[in-house]
Amino acid sequence: MVVRVQHEDFDVGAELLALRQGNPKIGAIASFVGLVRDINEGDSVAGMSLEHYPGMTEKALAAIVEEAKGRWDIYDAVVIHRVGDLAPTDQIVLVAVSSSHRGEAFAACEFIMDYLKTRAPFWKREQTAEGARWVDARESDDKAAERWK
Repeated sequence: MVVRVQHEDFDVGAELLALRQGNPKIGAIASFVGLVRDINEGDSVAGMSLEHYPGMTEKALAAIVEEAKGRWDIYDAVVIHRVGDLAPTDQIVLVAVSSSHRGEAFAACEFIMDYLKTRAPFWKREQTAEGARWVDARESDDKAAERWK
């Protein structure tokens, strides 16, 4: 299991290669890459700044991955989340899960992403033409996470 919170960008191909190497039983890898959009709630977004609590955030992400491992038959997972200043089209997050079959990999990947959006302590601040604003939690994210209970 890999959990990293970092300022640097990541190479999706390299991360997926590392996830599958050394385990010939892997039949599927499901992944999700989140990107910075240039519009949110109808406003143009020039950039985003992400903050976290070092140590606490990584612990929360690791707990989410462990819960996924308890629910589905998966081999491994990678969760990388960026912090700091980001621009539209920049990568924010990678979640990738390996399993013998696609159903387990897809479900675990979606679960990790849904819980990451609702349980991981990150704070997002967007830069708009009207100034900076904090990004509130979305009701749709809470609803997505509710289905896993």
